Amino acid sequence: MEQDTTAVSCDFDPMSISADQATQKILEAISPISVVETVSIRAALGRVLAEDLCSAVNVPNHTNSAMDGYAIRGDELPTIEEKTFRVMGTSFAGKPFDGVVGDEECVRIMTGAVMPRGTDSVVIQERVKREADRITVNPGERKGDNVRYAGEDLKQGDVAIPSGIRLGASHLGLAASLGFAELPVIRRPRVAFFSNGDELKPIGTSLEVGELYDSNRYTLYSMLTDLGVEMIDLGVVKDDEKAITQAFINAASCADMVITSAGASVGDADYVKQTLDKLGEINFWKVAIKPGRPLSFGRVRNSLFFGLPGNPVSVMVTFQLFVKPALKQLAGEKYSVPLRLNVKTLSRLKKRPGRAEYQRGILLLGENGETVVRSTGEQGSGILSSMSLANCYIILPTESGGAEIGEWVQVQPFDHVC
Repeated sequence: MEQDTTAVSCDFDPMSISADQATQKILEAISPISVVETVSIRAALGRVLAEDLCSAVNVPNHTNSAMDGYAIRGDELPTIEEKTFRVMGTSFAGKPFDGVVGDEECVRIMTGAVMPRGTDSVVIQERVKREADRITVNPGERKGDNVRYAGEDLKQGDVAIPSGIRLGASHLGLAASLGFAELPVIRRPRVAFFSNGDELKPIGTSLEVGELYDSNRYTLYSMLTDLGVEMIDLGVVKDDEKAITQAFINAASCADMVITSAGASVGDADYVKQTLDKLGEINFWKVAIKPGRPLSFGRVRNSLFFGLPGNPVSVMVTFQLFVKPALKQLAGEKYSVPLRLNVKTLSRLKKRPGRAEYQRGILLLGENGETVVRSTGEQGSGILSSMSLANCYIILPTESGGAEIGEWVQVQPFDHVC
């Protein structure tokens, strides 16, 4: 009788939930921070806008020229033969022409200058011939060209920037153009984090057999900095029940979210799970992904809790997939589904069915100019170089058994530097 090898070749764990289920559970459990702060416009960079920002004026606030040229009555533009106009003066930005333009007259006008009374069109300077105080315009010009109308961008009362937007350079420029010196923003989330394990040692010290440098706190610090949160770094906590309990109590007393690295797996003989059972509640313990299956989420007293795996790559993957959207929602930022693309792979990708894999890849332009992806190489959860080389995840679904060169795969580009 032929042996059934399904159980051997499959990576399925019935106690795990899918990545989509985990994301849904996380987002359903999080209410955005409601505390609003008013900060100067420069201090608002990277903060989440708390209220709709409405324009108090029309933008632009006057009808003006979009180009350097000559302001003319559109009805007088030639249709068959060239036509001559007399130049009455010049309209500068900030110093408009004071007068009314009549028949067969025009005004030299600069970009941004107010359109003179009686004009509704601009012929750009490169398309006219000027001699003394007269210009010649050829047929082909259209009425209304090269004019920006008052309120064309924003009308008075329009929402210029909706709430829930993380403010970037373009948003601050827009707010400044509307005259806002201060902006209402959501209070930054406070995040406390620590690593757990007797084997972890600080960088700069020598290692004994079996010891490791604590790299995870530095990757967490970097990723949290990218999100603009307030951080409380509690360092490395030893495998001691009292120390771990006190660390959780301290973290929950001052933070909106507590993040641990290592020691939170349901199968581990450690004190983290015991402490969580006493001080909080766990929503789930495992997610059917690789790397990062031992991911836990719940609460410690009044704080949100994430227990990340111990392996360095697993920490980064689970943070980016689950902690990052959680922190964005906590900060009041509107959730957006990550961008994903279908491209061909230049590498053979190995995988066992049973859980989704987020392999590290490099998106690049192929020989034919099409976007393709190749693997960064070995995909072990302890190989941090695979993440430092990557600019995307190659997402292989649960049922997938891998992919051959030239097959289509789904990728998720990074929106940050790893």
